[in-house]
Amino acid sequence: MNFDYSDKAKSYQEKLNAFMATEVYPLEKEHNEFAYHPDNNWKRWPKLEMLKEKAKAAGLWNLFLPKAYGDLSPGLTNLEYAPLAEIMGRLLWASEIFNCSPPDTGNMEVLAKYGTPAHQEKWLKPLMNGEIRSAFLMTEPNVASSDATNVSTSIKLDGDEYVINGHKWWSSGAMDPHCKIAIVMGKTNPEEHRHQQQSMILVPMDTPGLKIVRPLSVFGYNDSPEGHAEIILDNVRVPKENLLLGEGRGFEIAQGRLGPGRIHHCMRLIGMAQRSLELMSARSSERVAFGRAIRDFSSVRQEIAYSRCEVEQARLLTLSAADKMDKFGNKAAKDLIAMIKIVAPNMALKVIDRAIQIHGGKGVSGDTPLAHFYAAARTLRLADGPDEVHLYQLGKSTIGKYYKEPNS
Repeated sequence: MNFDYSDKAKSYQEKLNAFMATEVYPLEKEHNEFAYHPDNNWKRWPKLEMLKEKAKAAGLWNLFLPKAYGDLSPGLTNLEYAPLAEIMGRLLWASEIFNCSPPDTGNMEVLAKYGTPAHQEKWLKPLMNGEIRSAFLMTEPNVASSDATNVSTSIKLDGDEYVINGHKWWSSGAMDPHCKIAIVMGKTNPEEHRHQQQSMILVPMDTPGLKIVRPLSVFGYNDSPEGHAEIILDNVRVPKENLLLGEGRGFEIAQGRLGPGRIHHCMRLIGMAQRSLELMSARSSERVAFGRAIRDFSSVRQEIAYSRCEVEQARLLTLSAADKMDKFGNKAAKDLIAMIKIVAPNMALKVIDRAIQIHGGKGVSGDTPLAHFYAAARTLRLADGPDEVHLYQLGKSTIGKYYKEPNS
């Protein structure tokens, strides 16, 4: 197991760090003033497209896609991408600058892997060019969506069209004015085996019957402009050619999509935690209490030391999972992916919480990224499967690995 980065990976890290330092961090305050202003809900920050063009010109584009896709992606491995996602994760909104923002990344991987040439020409190409955005509609309010087989949205064939009826929520990306396409998961075969009931289908956002009910907030944050929508699908009709891979293949696609998506979330969480560690270290040196800088208090030093240990532990586990995905595939790495999906959000929450405490009142304000980091990290204990599901499956797998039935 060797986590030394290749010269190619080091080059991308240097280029990305330099781009962030010269082009992105100087605009952080301006971006946040726009994004958090209530008059700007569901509006795109005017300078975002300019930054995207600069990133594309710098060759920092579609870094997430593991295989080269023409001249639109460099074909980095998961191990090579991990530190880049961490760098982007230091700002919640930075990933889109490099066309590496969820849910687009997962949707692009689905279209690249399972889409027909027609799907790829119509939807993947503009997504990879950063011209449009997308949404992923799986979670439902009326069932426990932590078990994806519960999904109840119906997808029924009627002549040359599929008719879709259902109720979705937490449809991230759907509020963005540039969102043009959604991948919808529903049931085509309710009488089949529970893992062969679901299918995925492409639904343009302007299709009649698709209605956005409302945006949902996360701990009070709108996450504008992409947001998280509640959506009704009322007799939505799309051509049967919009079905991905075939009837009953939705669960298979979901598992293939969520593996990389989960580890990408963890990579970005490492970035949030690392920046929180740096911010608390700086704040402890600037803040004076009872006649001395608080960095000199043993309790503060311990909190910072624990945080550094925990960030590095999670980083190494993330790299281990990425390395195994590269060498043996997502299925072989499923236990490590489950481990990091359990570890990273909980680690980030602890580190961010310590940073907030050391900042005092400033830590819960909008003057630092910490409060929004905390909301995002807490949400990621639920997104792409709650902790309990990963713990259950990992526990089952671990018991099976170390215990054999007598006489078996």
